[in-house]
Amino acid sequence: MSAVAPAPTALSAAPARARRRRVGFDPSTWVLIIIVCLVLAVLILYPLARVLWNVGTPAGRQYVGQIFATAFNRQVIANTVVLGLIVGAIGTAIGFLMAYVQVRLDFKGKRFIHLACLMPIVSPPFAVATATITLFGRRGLISHDLFGWSINPRGLGGLTFVLALSFFPVAYMNFKGLLEHLDPALDEAASSLGATKWHIFWTVTLPMMAPGIASSFLLLFVEAIADLANPMAIGGNYDVLASRAYIAITGEYNLPLGAAYSVVLLLPALLVFVIQNYWVQRKSVVSVTGKPAGQPKLVRRGPGRVALLVGAVVVVGMIVLMYGTVVVGGFIQSLGIDNSWTLDNYRFVLLGIGSEAMWKTTLLALIATPVAGVLGMLIAWLVVRKLRRGNSWMDFLGMLGLAVPGVVIGIGYYYAFGRAVVADGRMWFPALTGGRAILAGALGIIMVYIIRSMPSGQRSGIAALRQIDPAIDEASTSLGASGLTTFRLITLPLIRPAFLSGLSYSFARSMTTLSPIIFITTPQTKIMTSQIFAEVDAGRFGHAFSYCTILIIIVMIVIGLINLVVRDRSPMAAAGLGN
Repeated sequence: MSAVAPAPTALSAAPARARRRRVGFDPSTWVLIIIVCLVLAVLILYPLARVLWNVGTPAGRQYVGQIFATAFNRQVIANTVVLGLIVGAIGTAIGFLMAYVQVRLDFKGKRFIHLACLMPIVSPPFAVATATITLFGRRGLISHDLFGWSINPRGLGGLTFVLALSFFPVAYMNFKGLLEHLDPALDEAASSLGATKWHIFWTVTLPMMAPGIASSFLLLFVEAIADLANPMAIGGNYDVLASRAYIAITGEYNLPLGAAYSVVLLLPALLVFVIQNYWVQRKSVVSVTGKPAGQPKLVRRGPGRVALLVGAVVVVGMIVLMYGTVVVGGFIQSLGIDNSWTLDNYRFVLLGIGSEAMWKTTLLALIATPVAGVLGMLIAWLVVRKLRRGNSWMDFLGMLGLAVPGVVIGIGYYYAFGRAVVADGRMWFPALTGGRAILAGALGIIMVYIIRSMPSGQRSGIAALRQIDPAIDEASTSLGASGLTTFRLITLPLIRPAFLSGLSYSFARSMTTLSPIIFITTPQTKIMTSQIFAEVDAGRFGHAFSYCTILIIIVMIVIGLINLVVRDRSPMAAAGLGN
């Protein structure tokens, strides 16, 4: 009996495999794969290849050699790595603290703390840095006017503070999801054996969170070393690779040197991304039950609870202080110098030069957001459902828009699309990032928005699809639906929450990005973040504060509208039976 038992299984498995092959390789799926590959090739591979090709020339190799040969540039590299390590450690610790307080402690005001933790995500990159200078600078409202101190926040200390406060929400959201999905039965089992809450935390909770801790640290490391806005605003004499690349191009007018700096920056960023993507995710720790059973016991008393709440209140208080300064500063002539109330700053943004940047930035972000959202979901669907070979490569290519530092992308777009390609007296490929054509400059910015914001939707789409039975797609195909029809009518509605999350993050990311577009903006395509950069650089903090406040309001309004438009209107959802 046992000798012949496997035969029916093998016979039944063969048609199933054949059916999966037919599902994965129908003509419409092939068309989608080709389109996605072409889009990724144009948006990320070609600009990146142009940077690498230019650095690979004799002159480019000479500049790279000079970077590693001179003591100053070696110090810049060391500064960049040190900054990434410190911000990664502090930001991960803050994110874990806030997530643990949110999920495991019992107290009032959780909703407010959650919203406060998300505020840095929807704000422009200069908000915290500008507020820090105003409050804690040499003539700061708190440091000088309140305590009489004369301190200089510019440098590694101030930069670490600003970056950790700006990027910790990445770790917070990661830890919050992990803690919410930990099986409470594990804590109950340890408690029944006599373990204290402190012992349970160190022996059960923390080991289960180890992959998330490593993942968050690596993500924050990449964010810190790739950031350009804050080092330019508050870095002072603490030079890093991103700021040196920007200065080489815009200050020294040495594009090859800037490209060399960007390639040196690209190496640790890609290395860390590969480690995070292929090692940390595979070293996952899961519970046996696979699904949380019951609710975790919340901490309601004890000195540990008080200490954790105090830490959380300090973090939230600092966030409220920073963004309160941004809002109030927009109504002050020059906060800390001339504290008279005025509406001139908002008139400048709403009625003056800033109005053009405001409307144009919002329009370009609205155009890029649905494209990035659908493209991210489409790549996730191909990676999880369709591709049997090469799915990891497509996933990797899609994530390059996030893994490659914005400075590298910006320089790559300048190399790739900054000049028109003319042959035989005809323009075959127009300049998308400069020149006289307003539409061409806007198109280049839209392309950058898409490739920078698409990976977030891709990751959330992959996570959502892995929780859905693939038999649903197979049933749709067996009824004669093409791959495109299945994706549009079956898959996309099922992963609506992930699609909504991708759209919201894509719009926020597009509105607040600076590093890549600062190299490709033109006088005809004014963008709010580049305008804020100009105002901060000129010391007009009142204008910068009003810009930041209006940008935050726009992002919050549009995200609310996206939630209304994409919400589930099915009868099951209306009855409260949907997800």
